[in-house]
Amino acid sequence: MPAPTGPAPRVDKVVTAGTFSIDGEDFDVENNIWIVGDDEECIVVDAAHDHEPIVAGVDGRRVVAVVCTHGHNDHINAAPALAEAVGAPIWMHPADTMLWEQVHPDRPVDAALTDGQVIKVGGRKLKVIHTPGHSPGGCSLLDAEAGILFSGDTLFNGGPGATGRSFSSFTTIIDSIQDRLLPLPDETVVHTGHGDDTTIGVEAPDLDAWIARGH
Repeated sequence: MPAPTGPAPRVDKVVTAGTFSIDGEDFDVENNIWIVGDDEECIVVDAAHDHEPIVAGVDGRRVVAVVCTHGHNDHINAAPALAEAVGAPIWMHPADTMLWEQVHPDRPVDAALTDGQVIKVGGRKLKVIHTPGHSPGGCSLLDAEAGILFSGDTLFNGGPGATGRSFSSFTTIIDSIQDRLLPLPDETVVHTGHGDDTTIGVEAPDLDAWIARGH
């Protein structure tokens, strides 16, 4: 794959805090919400905990969609309120429908994300890459021209997203990272669902160590 050559999109980051709940346990977490586009329109990548700071980050722009990288509650719990506030649809991969319905049983998503789908916003093209493992419907979004990846909870600064919980698989997330993400150019910037940014080049050499440690 060629190295990125184009200008970067406008990327705004909002951080919210709340509770991640899974398998009967609760965890205090901070989530990264990414607002991607230009000065006129954008998408929101994940809608965590509190819609109001996300609305402030949108700052009056047209929201093409609220894109959920996966269905864990800490990434979707503010999605319906945000969608209503900004007049946008909610998109998510259908393999995570069971996780969505645990949080929002009376409000289905509006459209399905599909592998290879291209989201056009603000003059940009973001390709949907299905990267299951952390959850069955986990997806990443790639702006290949700008060399930017929004990885959700698939790839972090320091390794893969957590597995060992319901609907997760370490083998599957390793396959997703190895086959779909690590072939990207080394300089690709990875904007993660939690924590600090990284790059493909920083993470790729550690693949064997992740496999050896099993997480």
